[in-house]
Amino acid sequence: GTRPDCVDDEKLEYFARLAEKHYVIIEYGIESCYNRTLGRINRGHTFEESEAAIRKTASYGIHTGAHLIFGLQGETETEMLAEAGIVSSLPLDTIKFHQLQIIKNTPMADDYQKDPSQFNLFSLEGYIDFIVRFTELLNPAFVIERFTGEAPPRFQAGPTWGNLRSDQVQMMIEKELEERDTWQGKLYK
Repeated sequence: GTRPDCVDDEKLEYFARLAEKHYVIIEYGIESCYNRTLGRINRGHTFEESEAAIRKTASYGIHTGAHLIFGLQGETETEMLAEAGIVSSLPLDTIKFHQLQIIKNTPMADDYQKDPSQFNLFSLEGYIDFIVRFTELLNPAFVIERFTGEAPPRFQAGPTWGNLRSDQVQMMIEKELEERDTWQGKLYK
């Protein structure tokens, strides 16, 4: 896992040679497709830089993955759902998601304490509904490696889902997909 500003042709050439004999994947922390959000969370890169790094990595024949966080400051649910179409156009093999978790003693925790209304933190039920709808819009060729993140509740400054583990939430998401008779890419264009 890395950032788009941490790769260059020299590194990609090395990983491409390594990938001739070993399984190699480079995962990029996109986090958001919106530059205003990336600036707000101090990522130090733009979405366009993530896109360029992903395309360049894939052009070297290296398996390529990405990571998104849902619930970042200022993003609406409509904007987050629109990210499915944006990332679906990228040459990705894998993708990981997680819900925003506010961690104690961080600048984001300070922002949350000052104005929690800036954040779209999901309840468990709300996240399951959201991620099912997002999955329906997502490129069906991508392998979803993870649906949620898992920070221990004692470290979180915002609402938690209790002591649920990621595998338990994944089973709930799979059950919801079955109950809705839906799947990854059902609404993908």
